[in-house]
Amino acid sequence: MIDDYPNASLTLLANALGQLLQAQNGWVATAESCTGGLLAGALTAIPGSSNWFDQGWVTYSNAAKHRQLGVLQLTLEAHGAVSEATAQEMALGVLSYAPQATLAISTTGIAGPGGASVGKPVGLVCFAWAQRTDQGVHVVSAQRVFSGDRHQVRVSSVTFALQHAIELIS
Repeated sequence: MIDDYPNASLTLLANALGQLLQAQNGWVATAESCTGGLLAGALTAIPGSSNWFDQGWVTYSNAAKHRQLGVLQLTLEAHGAVSEATAQEMALGVLSYAPQATLAISTTGIAGPGGASVGKPVGLVCFAWAQRTDQGVHVVSAQRVFSGDRHQVRVSSVTFALQHAIELIS
């Protein structure tokens, strides 16, 4: 399944984001949980991505989210790792630790097949995009529930993250 990653659709999206970033002299950095590096992988599969991709974190555990990105323990306890609040703090942490980045993308969710809880089904993924501009930092977040197996949820998550990043900086 991973052999066909990134697929043609993801390659097109990653390339489009890279072209926009390069035209704006921008840089992207990522923080991933449920996507496990697939977002950074899709971005770095593009030739020339070293001109606009800065770095990425895979913070799968709560401890890593706290230690590496500064996600507050209070946020993790109050909202859980799979929440827009956590995704937002992950994205803000990226901008804090990657000063060159002008765009941060974060993902956190339940890819399955296990891990669901009351109110948090398999396929629930929370996202945040933090953009550094001359006016300050702007953060937006979203959540989606994707269907399919673990691989499909992860690929759908990366697709959505890239699509929204393109919309945000266009």
